[in-house]
Amino acid sequence: MRIGVDVMGGDNAPDQILKGCVQALPALLHDDRLVLFGDEAVIRDALEERGFLNDERVEIVATTEVIGMDESPVEAMKAKKNSSIVVMNQMASPKAENRLDVVISAGNTGACVAASQYFMRRLPGVVRPGICVTIPTFSGPIILIDVGANIEPKATHLAQYGVMGDVYAREIMGIKNPRVALMNVGGEEQKGTDLIRNARDLIRQFDHLNFTGFVEGRGVFNGEADVIITDGVVGNVMLKLAEGLSAGIFRAIAHEVIATDPELAMRFEPVVKSIYSKHDYHEYGGAPLLGVNGVSLISHGSSKDKTIRNAILRGKAFAEARINEKIVARLATVKMEQVEA
Repeated sequence: MRIGVDVMGGDNAPDQILKGCVQALPALLHDDRLVLFGDEAVIRDALEERGFLNDERVEIVATTEVIGMDESPVEAMKAKKNSSIVVMNQMASPKAENRLDVVISAGNTGACVAASQYFMRRLPGVVRPGICVTIPTFSGPIILIDVGANIEPKATHLAQYGVMGDVYAREIMGIKNPRVALMNVGGEEQKGTDLIRNARDLIRQFDHLNFTGFVEGRGVFNGEADVIITDGVVGNVMLKLAEGLSAGIFRAIAHEVIATDPELAMRFEPVVKSIYSKHDYHEYGGAPLLGVNGVSLISHGSSKDKTIRNAILRGKAFAEARINEKIVARLATVKMEQVEA
């Protein structure tokens, strides 16, 4: 399997990205290939320092440009054709020689989405791809789709997100019969916008989905659904709110316990670390862009070595599970007239 990694993307690039790549190597097979995109001299020095420069599983593709986090995705793609994101996604095109099976980047999310859609194209039957993220909750991890790829979706897009999220939850999360719900301002039938209600009506026609209706924000962390569908704006706000709230709660608890009883804090440290690890986004590696004809994982902009290591392993598992084939097969069971709204 050929796995591409954008070494130059993210707030902690290239050092933490390269460390994560090196950490993933022991878990890869002898015929797997880790293809690193970025400044060749920097990559070679890092690999040599860690004793992996001559590892036959590592390939380097030199690029000379980087798309910044604050750049316009479309304009940057046109202006920086030799950027790590663009070149990497070109090599993931169905027409490319020695095609990459997986691409991973912690860089500009918009550029990652645009490049993957442009070069990989969409899977047959998919109208718009969506970013599918795993969110830890008090009842276990859940799936949220979309979190930023599509900020003005149509009902058909949201309906397809339900199908794709269901497949991902079954095949990657191991949930046998995922409960699929639409994020809304209330659970009542008449609540929400026309978009949300139209999407609900479409999803109800999909016999193979365990659709439970609407879910409110307070139900997200209480185990009311396994797959939650939303537009890219609401999803992104939810994701970042969850990250900030989780980190804030842990800081507040740690501060109070240490200030009140330092000895008690030391005894409870292992427990706190265990709980924190279950709510740490670094554990999940990257969020797949579901619906593209390839495997594109978008990692957090603040990714560290552990994040990238886990993204590499999750991307490999995604490709091996043939998720895309299963998405296409499931969408083929939905009659097109059912999703024209």
